[in-house]
Amino acid sequence: MKAQNLLIIMSDEHNAEIMGSAGHKLARTPNLDQLAQRGTRFANAYSNCPICVPSRASLATGRYVHDIAYWDNSIAYDGRVKSWGHRLQEAGIGVESIGKLHYRKAEDDTGFDRQHMPMHIANGMGMVHLSIRRQFKDFVRPGRNRAAIIENAGPGESDYTRYDRKVADTAARWLSAAPERKTPWVLFVSFVTPHYPLIAPKEFCDLYPVEEMPDAKFGPGSGFVAHPWLSDLIASSVMSKDEQKRAFSAYLGLISFMDAQVGLVLGALDKAGLRDSTRILYTSDHGENAGARGLWGKSNHYEEAARVPLILAGEGVPVAKLSRTTVSLVDVYPTVLESVGLAHKEDALPGRSLFAMAQGADDEERVAFSEYHAAGSPSASYMIRKGRFKLIAYVGFAPELFDLSRDPEERENLAAQKDYAATLAELQALLRRHVDPEKEDQRANEAQRQLIESLGGPQEVMAKLTMKKLYTPVPDGLKS
Repeated sequence: MKAQNLLIIMSDEHNAEIMGSAGHKLARTPNLDQLAQRGTRFANAYSNCPICVPSRASLATGRYVHDIAYWDNSIAYDGRVKSWGHRLQEAGIGVESIGKLHYRKAEDDTGFDRQHMPMHIANGMGMVHLSIRRQFKDFVRPGRNRAAIIENAGPGESDYTRYDRKVADTAARWLSAAPERKTPWVLFVSFVTPHYPLIAPKEFCDLYPVEEMPDAKFGPGSGFVAHPWLSDLIASSVMSKDEQKRAFSAYLGLISFMDAQVGLVLGALDKAGLRDSTRILYTSDHGENAGARGLWGKSNHYEEAARVPLILAGEGVPVAKLSRTTVSLVDVYPTVLESVGLAHKEDALPGRSLFAMAQGADDEERVAFSEYHAAGSPSASYMIRKGRFKLIAYVGFAPELFDLSRDPEERENLAAQKDYAATLAELQALLRRHVDPEKEDQRANEAQRQLIESLGGPQEVMAKLTMKKLYTPVPDGLKS
């Protein structure tokens, strides 16, 4: 494949279904839809961890979370494990970032020649209180009010929308000067929307009248009975139907706002005359429950939270193609290297170039693996997707098994049905070839315990808690 520039555009918390090209009846995403028409959209793409910081560490390193031990939103990527950025630097290829990275801190060597207006976890520590899970038997952790995510949902501006406008503007200015740079180069442009707060600029919120919003899947009044592993999350997320509709309107507005920022960046690329020499990859770090099962946020392995949008476009990529090959974010590492003409020498890495998979026939039997060890979970959760079936395995809880071809909404758990015993056993064995579930659950809890004790223990951590928001603050100097 001819070496070319690569523009990676990443959003935060974009539900893969909520995009016009994915068939959503309400979502207005003209720029992403046009990008999908120019290239290949992967319908079965997954995050390797449905929460920000570990997911981004996996994307950077091409490795699974348990392999690199960046477990949660307080144990962030610090460059200890080499990234694809380091490989580019070794080869003398320019690589820069603009926007959200969600690593530990800007001073760490994480593989970028320059970080423009980076957003990292706050003070190199983040919301460390969320690392208190079940390691301290005598400590009763105050409940996390996830329903607060939907408070104040509606039209307006937030620090995040203002930040993303600056990200788009900075990227546009960078691209306007890119013809003067040596090629190939890689630019990582990362927006924070549509991550909550659910506040979208009025012109985008107005596209989605609250009264026209649908009820949530398994939402209030549906009679849905949650899996026991979800009990704490469900209990902290109570909302009414009206609140759900208002929140969903704002979330759709944020997606359209983010799409508009993507359009500004792609427009700048074209204006600079770089379309023919630059490949483009769009994705998100994880999805968003968007009210399904009474949940907002992510933090589980159902499709809404675990699946991500993924579009690849440019030279060597089939045009207007829908690929059903199962992929995940660890596939980005070899994709970056191939785009700029570098060999993928790390044979032990689990990923495969998306270019080859876009060009080939659908391989729905390819396995996607994901895991979760972070806030709100009583134990580790793991996901295996192979073919039509998906296993969600919980340490200490009964598993779930879904036939996504027959039941894409994940309404019927087949794990206890005799007719699916062989399928369940196959996927459970496959999971154990990827990971020792109990061992890695213990490792994560121990790392989190050590972090909390190093800060004086859980009581001290909660007493010193100063971050009242449910999300990372915008860096100083970029809030207005």
